[in-house]
Amino acid sequence: MKILSFKSLCIFTIGIVAGFFLYLYFSSDSGKTPSTQDSLIVDDLHDSLSTEEVNKEVNEELYKSHQNSITQAVQILSPTVVGINIIRVREIVRRSPFWRHKEDPNFRRMFPEFFQDRRYIEQTVALGSGFIISPDGYILTNEHVVEYATEIKVTMTNGTKIQAVIAGTDPTSDVALLKIDLENLPYARLGDSDKIILGEWAIAIGNPFGLFEINNRATVTVGVISALNRDFGEMEGRMYQDMIQTDASINQGNSGGPLCNALGEVIGMNAFIYTESSVGIGFAIPINRISKLIDDLKENKTIDRDFWIGIRVKNIDSEIARKLGYDGINGVVISYIDRHSPAEKAGLELGDILIKIGDHPIAISKDVTEAIFEEDYRVGDTMPVKVWHNGKIIDTKLNLIKIR
Repeated sequence: MKILSFKSLCIFTIGIVAGFFLYLYFSSDSGKTPSTQDSLIVDDLHDSLSTEEVNKEVNEELYKSHQNSITQAVQILSPTVVGINIIRVREIVRRSPFWRHKEDPNFRRMFPEFFQDRRYIEQTVALGSGFIISPDGYILTNEHVVEYATEIKVTMTNGTKIQAVIAGTDPTSDVALLKIDLENLPYARLGDSDKIILGEWAIAIGNPFGLFEINNRATVTVGVISALNRDFGEMEGRMYQDMIQTDASINQGNSGGPLCNALGEVIGMNAFIYTESSVGIGFAIPINRISKLIDDLKENKTIDRDFWIGIRVKNIDSEIARKLGYDGINGVVISYIDRHSPAEKAGLELGDILIKIGDHPIAISKDVTEAIFEEDYRVGDTMPVKVWHNGKIIDTKLNLIKIR
């Protein structure tokens, strides 16, 4: 009994051990090939080594989730924006407080020093914005930003500060071209302002209140294109026609900076704001108008608009229309013609009614100046006009010659 029990125990023990080894062998090999086992080992090793890479990919995805067309446009355009600091020196004349008594000879004889105007030199500091338009250092800004400037310093987004010179100005258009002595610069891509869509994104980038100087970074504000073709006519000797209106915040120092679209293209140059409260409306010069000036400013330093037409005009009222037999509703009557002027040589006469200049109809007298600016006429150009003459519509052309 004891012997049988011992044998049974041995057989039972051997069976357990054998079963254990068989279990290990078949469980590790079942459905697996050596190559599959190697692949699992490699995968496990790869997983253990790529944790940092996975975290990097996650961070990149999170970063991309913050990106949109506006942030991408800002990334494209920001390196091309510069802050502009200007020093102005000009003579100030302060009239004597006794100028009202200048006709009194006795008073003037007794107190001559009271009638002397005070003259002194004033130095002021101003600021503005600009944007690089070529890799060789040409920069666009407003003419009113650099007016009377004796020193111009440009600050770039990489911290570089450099002196700039005025390469050309067109006060009428309020455009100035600056030049800095650097090469291989990032430059702005100019868009097509004729393709602007009302309501599309508008991004203003610039140097409001001189904040650019704090860390060499421009300020970005965003809004939409609120209106197009806003005509203001002449303001302080400058013509503002077809202006782009935006609700993107524009403040002092933004003048001369770019207004861009969601593609990162410059569609305008910020010029001025209109405000009656803490909230203002910004206006920008269309970039297509500015683009037409760049080559001339580089070559000639200015745009020569000192041409001579030789006419004076006045608005038509019912009495004038009746006397002339004119039954139209638009146009201005020519009231004076200079002798030997381009107008006289073109055959215009007193009493003719000017109804069109170029492609622009004329309704009242101020339309004449605005049409001439809109067509961007310069010395040497030929200006087509349409006039009413003795009951007939006549087309003729004026050769614009320089003022003598």
